[in-house]
Amino acid sequence: MLRRQFREPDAVLNRRQRRNEETMKQADKRNLTMVMDLYELTMANGYFNDGDIQPKVAFDVFYRKNPDRGGFAIFAGLEQIVEYIEDLHFSSEDIDYLRSLNTFTDAFLDYLKDFKFHGDIYAFPEGTIMYPNEPVLTVIAPLIDAQLVETAILAQINHQSLVATKTSRIVRAAEGKAVSDFGARRAHNMDAAVYGARASYIGGASGTATVLAGQMFGIPVSGTMAHSWVMYYKDEFEAFKNYAVNYPDNTVLLVDTYDTIQSGVPNAIRVAHEVLEPMGKRLKGIRIDSGDLAYQSIKVRKMLDEEGLTDCRIIVSNSLDEHTISSLNSQKACIDSYGVGERLITGASSDYSEDSLSLLGAVYKIAAVEENGEFSPRIKISGTVEKITNPGLKKVYRIYDQNGKAKADLLAKADEEVDMSGEFRFVDPQMPWRNLRFTNCTAKPLQVKIFENGRLVYKLPTLEEIRAYVKKQLSEEIWEEEQRFINPHVHYMDMTPDYYDMKMSLLHERNTRNA
Repeated sequence: MLRRQFREPDAVLNRRQRRNEETMKQADKRNLTMVMDLYELTMANGYFNDGDIQPKVAFDVFYRKNPDRGGFAIFAGLEQIVEYIEDLHFSSEDIDYLRSLNTFTDAFLDYLKDFKFHGDIYAFPEGTIMYPNEPVLTVIAPLIDAQLVETAILAQINHQSLVATKTSRIVRAAEGKAVSDFGARRAHNMDAAVYGARASYIGGASGTATVLAGQMFGIPVSGTMAHSWVMYYKDEFEAFKNYAVNYPDNTVLLVDTYDTIQSGVPNAIRVAHEVLEPMGKRLKGIRIDSGDLAYQSIKVRKMLDEEGLTDCRIIVSNSLDEHTISSLNSQKACIDSYGVGERLITGASSDYSEDSLSLLGAVYKIAAVEENGEFSPRIKISGTVEKITNPGLKKVYRIYDQNGKAKADLLAKADEEVDMSGEFRFVDPQMPWRNLRFTNCTAKPLQVKIFENGRLVYKLPTLEEIRAYVKKQLSEEIWEEEQRFINPHVHYMDMTPDYYDMKMSLLHERNTRNA
């Protein structure tokens, strides 16, 4: 039965239009300072009411397990954290909203009106290869300042680091063939699509299909047609012909709308000969988005080569990840590049077991509190060993052997000297009874100062520099055994004897106090 057609009254249309315009305006002027869990504000309100404004604290950001049971992760999102910190403020609209919750004192809301971040932030340079349980970012700031920034910092690191890490796995599986981000429509939202594209470029993707990411970050963009283009026309050849006429210098045709072998590729070849070659142009590529990609690519390569189209690239897409790409390589598939969608942009794991979820899981834990002008360490104790935190102000070093390979990472007390000029004794916290020493090694501190007293003191690298930094580490510093997809070598997280003794002393003190 046909629906009865009707026209809404002008008043209804105008009201709907005004509502949509207001929604868009609100989205455009959103204040990312408000991206925080409510408990950040309730705790800050409590601290304020108790007069705890001046004491400084230290919080560490770290994660406990590598995604996909991998050997490492890639630190990403620092640039967006810098932008967030520099713009921290509460607008009058924000204050009005918070007042409407009937939760906060007027004095606290007045304090927020002029709020700015006044702390120090240390972090790994963006793109650094990172490992579980080491502080990739440290906030040392007045208590309220440090508390309010938790959620936004974690959101940026957890998302972009996950996508960068997943992309690196996919790129390594591709063995030199181009990988492009095709994932915007599968991202969790529009911001995730744009910043996920940025993270994928850091991880090694050659480009993205997301136009805004190209505009904002200078990432190469690429894209051709969807199946709807082919289906709109009366027949496949007409669709291909019209596309070639419009884009003769970059004709890439989607050949699997009806039948790849019997229809799509023959029509693509016909367009190459009848449309492009008379114009002095070449067919740049064909894309396959379904079916047995290995079998089809081999068959298609032969068909193209027999027609003299040896330079025509074969691009494939369709739910790809590092494991499907590795499988295609093992089958000698004739593929030149990969368009990877949902499993890249969401960081989705192909192992859906309970302990292999699609997340990084970075956390933000207090490590020290200022008392009488000095920082006193704090430790979180848990029945789960992995959840016991590493306390106190600390430095993290990457230890390199004489060949420049990253041998281990090392935690030390902040004021401790790490001298590798001779043998250096260290403790493996998993086996503390062993007598271990670094010999002929060098130590590189990983954290650099980003903010000092709320002022940016660090020159942010370009996206190209971050991408090159990742590539350099993986090719020159990180052991191939750590880059395996299955059962990678575990990178050691060691401690100086002084740091280990301090941690054990705190654990003993806490256990004695709670006995």
